Amino acid sequence: MTIELGLMLAGMLMIGFLAQWLAWRVKLPAILFLLLAGILLGPVTGLVNPDKLLGSLLFPVVSLAVALILFEGSLSLRFHELPGIGHVVRGLVSYGAVTALLLLALAAHVVAGLSWSIALLFGALACVTGPTVIAPMLRTVRPNARIGNTLRWEGIVIDPLGALFAVLIYEAIVSRQEGHTIGIFLATIGCGIVIGALAAFVMAFLLRRQMIPEYLQNFAVLASVLLAFSLSNVITHESGLLAVTIMGIALGNARGVHIDDILDFKENLTTVLVSVLFILLAARLHWPLPPGMLGAGIALFVIAQLVVRPISVALSSLGSGLNWRERALIGWIAPRGIVAASVSALFALRLNALGVAGGDALVPLVFTLIIGTVVLQSATARPLALWLKVAEPEPRGVLIFGSDHVARTIGTALAEAGFRVVLADDDWNQIRKARMDGLTTFYGNPASTHAERNLDLTGIGRLLAMSTHRERNSLACVHYRQEFGRQKIYRLRNLSPQENTDRAALPGSLLAPPLFDEQMTHGRFAEMLDQGWRVKSTKLSTTFDWPHFIEQYGSHTVLMFGVDERGALQVASTKRVLEPKAGWTVIALVCSTPAAAIA
Repeated sequence: MTIELGLMLAGMLMIGFLAQWLAWRVKLPAILFLLLAGILLGPVTGLVNPDKLLGSLLFPVVSLAVALILFEGSLSLRFHELPGIGHVVRGLVSYGAVTALLLLALAAHVVAGLSWSIALLFGALACVTGPTVIAPMLRTVRPNARIGNTLRWEGIVIDPLGALFAVLIYEAIVSRQEGHTIGIFLATIGCGIVIGALAAFVMAFLLRRQMIPEYLQNFAVLASVLLAFSLSNVITHESGLLAVTIMGIALGNARGVHIDDILDFKENLTTVLVSVLFILLAARLHWPLPPGMLGAGIALFVIAQLVVRPISVALSSLGSGLNWRERALIGWIAPRGIVAASVSALFALRLNALGVAGGDALVPLVFTLIIGTVVLQSATARPLALWLKVAEPEPRGVLIFGSDHVARTIGTALAEAGFRVVLADDDWNQIRKARMDGLTTFYGNPASTHAERNLDLTGIGRLLAMSTHRERNSLACVHYRQEFGRQKIYRLRNLSPQENTDRAALPGSLLAPPLFDEQMTHGRFAEMLDQGWRVKSTKLSTTFDWPHFIEQYGSHTVLMFGVDERGALQVASTKRVLEPKAGWTVIALVCSTPAAAIA
């Protein structure tokens, strides 16, 4: 039995990895492939029976995993971001979310015949989207910046709030089911809030004063989350999920606490938990479904897609600056994700244990909604965005890794040429100077997990790696090959060909075409700027073509970029020698006094 259990768990980990990898390759939410894998392993083939496999451990494993998932989601919520993310987002995560919750509850009560309490719980679970399903979809859809930012922020903010709605409704169901008074119900809510806030305060105190060594911080937070969850449940039954949600919100907004590394660790851990958890939960689905559940699930999906979401967006966007086309696309995109699947399965388990009628309907209804929204919206959102004319054209923007004088000079020239430019670096002093120059910046390593979560790549289609860190430049090139394509990745050499000996050379798989010419390096570019060279942008014509430009500024002129007649950016590299034509705008490094040019 031990060997069988170990083999099953290891196999599910590998299947979870393959599902995540496939999702990365095809740029679709991983939840779709995880659920399909679970359905194949469970109801279709019968290879995995989670109840038999884990027995009495299933309930604690699901509970602890959901607690960590909710904590990770609530940890990313920032109060200070709410006022600045726009009228429509505030509407979507407040009265828009309540409207969706009530409409979905009404539909579940009428269509599926659920009691009002279970229907309200379904509404709370089904009204949330999430960044883990929104982000891959936005990469494929490529809507304009206003739509992309609205959907991204809605997913981030509503995820923990929706979980909190579900926990509160569930607590109300449990209190009434067990005959608790209103006072006991309020005590349950109060216990969750107090335990969560106290755990966040203690952890923030220890982290702020560096009383926990860095290598133990992730371990400490993990242990404290699970302890807070379990302790809260022991003191007041079913208050643990509320406790970890409050703990995440409080710790995420605590001042003077650096949580990026903790958030990265929790996100990586959540990826593992989600991969296994969704396979287990999907494998528990019984086929055939309870009578009427398949038809009811499809009907609820259609209502949620065509009625509830458009009404919620219409109410939330009243008085906003969005036009009807942008509202229409936002009203179409609302895939359900982690919170809906995991919390619905957990609550179904607990409601069944309490003997609450209708609890077994939650999972098939929610999973039908998840699969329906992810499949339909992934297939149709991009054509709809193009038809509505709210999709970004072919990405023209440039991500620059680096923020020193060289990167700022090149970034400024590209921004003045009309391209969106983002400078990313973890050198705060240089990033601050770039901001003072009016450039869009991202403080952090662009190849980090933190960047995957927070770096807005809307309209960005190229990477220019030109930091002073040679190895990190190469890693950034590898990281963004899948995102932008191999032909859109460039690097500014840190070593000249003569300096790049066999010992110093990096593997060919880490390299990208060097920018500009064979002898150009980061140090040489910086030296030329110090000696008075400047970046010059000029539009060529039939009377002033490229040879005339060279004649005026000297043969040592370094051609960097060209903007052709269609407005497309052409990058000069050692792999591609540009031949500027009349009608192009050339961006070149020139010397004001050609006689002083560097050979």
